[in-house]
Amino acid sequence: MDEGLDTGPILAQEKLAISPEETALSLGGKLSELAKQTAERHLPEYLAGKLPPSPQDEALATYAPMLRKDDSRMDLTHPAEALAQRVRAYYPWPGTHILWGRVPLKVIRARALRYANSAVGPVGRVVRQGTGAAVVCGAGELQLLEVQPPGKKPMTIEAFLNGSPDFLDAVLD
Repeated sequence: MDEGLDTGPILAQEKLAISPEETALSLGGKLSELAKQTAERHLPEYLAGKLPPSPQDEALATYAPMLRKDDSRMDLTHPAEALAQRVRAYYPWPGTHILWGRVPLKVIRARALRYANSAVGPVGRVVRQGTGAAVVCGAGELQLLEVQPPGKKPMTIEAFLNGSPDFLDAVLD
């Protein structure tokens, strides 16, 4: 143990493949299981004095600021790929949302599409995507897969559109 945050020597390292649909919640579960297995495998070696610590490479260290609830609002001028990653990284907390008028609509699942958005309108415009919807972003479109209106349970975008057909062609903040 060191005085710093996430500093000190390394006793063991493992690699874990992260799938393109991974969320912070699902990844946390996988990392927890991997940590348990790694500790079970290497702790006896360490206690026997057979596992020498290795120093961390300070040049590879990065700082991640504490997340706040305010971080949940998505800026649609950003590329769709970055927003899709944010949806996965911020699930379940602080979550992500877009504003439809004054109504915050939580985005539970989304996927980036690399379409040229010049043909579909301004940033923030909701366009039909198959039976669902996508939002024009700074680069590409963010296909909405699952959303949650205030006071309701999460639902597919198709179910949401059934009750809110005027969502299509809206321009979101």
